[in-house]
Amino acid sequence: MTRKVVDYLVSSAGLIIAIVLLATGGLLWWGHTFVNTQVHNQLASQKIFFPPKGSPATAAPQFAAMRQYAGQQLTTGAQAQTYANHFIAVHLSEVAGGKTYAQVSAAALADPTNTTLQGQVETLFKGTTLRGLLLNAYAFGKVAQIAGIAAIVSFVGAAILLVLSILGFVHASRTGRAVQTQAVAVEQTEVKAA
Repeated sequence: MTRKVVDYLVSSAGLIIAIVLLATGGLLWWGHTFVNTQVHNQLASQKIFFPPKGSPATAAPQFAAMRQYAGQQLTTGAQAQTYANHFIAVHLSEVAGGKTYAQVSAAALADPTNTTLQGQVETLFKGTTLRGLLLNAYAFGKVAQIAGIAAIVSFVGAAILLVLSILGFVHASRTGRAVQTQAVAVEQTEVKAA
């Protein structure tokens, strides 16, 4: 196998991989855009707002993470995580002395006439459900972010391989001419010598 053939094979393989990376990057970017749009639209439709700057609702030290979004509408996965973990979770921990929904629910089933437990079960159920939904939005937002990064890496990889493939094809065409030129020179030398 000649050098020219090897150059063409390697360059062709690089070109095919570049095309695959472009297609992969396109799909990843579409996924990134789709998920980000869904997370934004679903969260925006809930019309959840962070307490305004200076609000007594976020004055305590455990709400410090909330202050960066003061007064903003909750529309991103990162905001959803902050609201879920640094607002809802804090309030839920105060409902029944830090007990979880499952613990309070079990106690309420054992004592169905206890209205305090019944109220705590309802509050914990609603709060835990909302917190879980917000954390799912955060998880999907993180997946979108990772897909966006992977798309950019795919596009960069495709660009590098495309450039290398073009250089490989150029080298292959020059290698062929150099071999032909050398063959002609050898023939001419042999003719002159004879």
